[in-house]
Amino acid sequence: MEAIYTASATATGDGRNGHVRSADGVLDLDLAVPKEMGGPGGHLTNPEELFAAGYAACFHSALKAAARLAKIELTDTAITIDVGVVRTEDKRFKLQAAIEAEIPGVDEATARGLLDTAHQLCPYSNATRGNIDVRLTLA
Repeated sequence: MEAIYTASATATGDGRNGHVRSADGVLDLDLAVPKEMGGPGGHLTNPEELFAAGYAACFHSALKAAARLAKIELTDTAITIDVGVVRTEDKRFKLQAAIEAEIPGVDEATARGLLDTAHQLCPYSNATRGNIDVRLTLA
């Protein structure tokens, strides 16, 4: 398949304590390992925050698309995604994600249906399905 859009970014420096820059220069950030993982932390971002931000924005778009398909008008929705790093039994590192959706103005069954449909539509969900644990909840 041919990509309809390709994003490109380059990491330099010392990996998680390095620098990332998108090809177009819009994203241009220093990175730091979080304190919880033995790094300096501070006011710098990290790969998990960047992944969580991208996933949240993409999933929110998928939620809006699910609502359009169901002919439901949504307002004041929000998606929060927590991305965690866990250590597996065999000492490898793995990601996990928790998706929390705020979908006011509809009943719980409708909100759950929209959440489930969004999870099927979202490219990030499709990329991670079967690879990381993802928990879906309604706020």
